[in-house]
Amino acid sequence: MKEELKRRTKKIGLEVIALIDHLPNKPSGWAIGKQIVRSATSIGANYRAACRAKSTADFIYKLKIVEEEADETTFWLEMIEEAGLLPPERIVSIKRETHEVLSILVSSIKALKAKNIPKP
Repeated sequence: MKEELKRRTKKIGLEVIALIDHLPNKPSGWAIGKQIVRSATSIGANYRAACRAKSTADFIYKLKIVEEEADETTFWLEMIEEAGLLPPERIVSIKRETHEVLSILVSSIKALKAKNIPKP
């Protein structure tokens, strides 16, 4: 599962890198393009860092960072769509993939927290 998630999180970053070339060449496109590239590429980079965590608590902490970056990427994709910077069909697949990865992360964090509860 870790290798599959590494692949998927990296793919999100690569797809966003390709996507921003289609944003309009104007200040709104530049600003959103910079923001979404940072958040989308951070998903994969931070997931890789999480995989090297030293403990379960460290892994959970790092996964929460990945969750935040995935959520931010979803936000920027929504902004692109709602501002009409790209047609919805241009971002539907990456939006779906980011949402799926985000759901996996949230479920994983919840499961890890439940297992990691200290017993009295």
